[in-house]
Amino acid sequence: MSAPVVAYVGLGGNVGDAERTLPAAIEALAAIPQTRCLRASRLYRTAAWGREDQPAFVNAVAQLQTVLDARALLAALLDIERAFGRHRAADGSDRWGPRTLDLDLLLFGAQTIDEPGLHVPHPHLHERAFVLVPLLEIAPELVVPGRGPARAALTAMATDGVQAIG
Repeated sequence: MSAPVVAYVGLGGNVGDAERTLPAAIEALAAIPQTRCLRASRLYRTAAWGREDQPAFVNAVAQLQTVLDARALLAALLDIERAFGRHRAADGSDRWGPRTLDLDLLLFGAQTIDEPGLHVPHPHLHERAFVLVPLLEIAPELVVPGRGPARAALTAMATDGVQAIG
């Protein structure tokens, strides 16, 4: 059995009742075999990013501990997305569009992975306040491999569009 790895997963959704979907998705993450959820951030409402002609998103980040490898964890994330009604266009044309649930593998330990369909750290992690705010809520001293302290990336961007819910 492999040594446990701490991984971070970004959650988002803006179709249906995302404020109910995300907590249910966090429960689904905790149910992945050989994986447990250590912490989860609060929910945050954020303006759409990438394609702005859609409803605001609800976002969160979960910290997992797993003995799965990164590819197996990613497969489990995609299975959870499908179980929550997410359909991805094969050609990627729905990228950044509306979705019931989006699960992004943000970090997998201190590993850097660049393979077809699997890029860790997430290539846009350091550019997205809607990911960094909840990530730093649960891991305030986090260092992003190849980028440095996550807090330094966040200080370089506006965060007024990321509002805690409740």
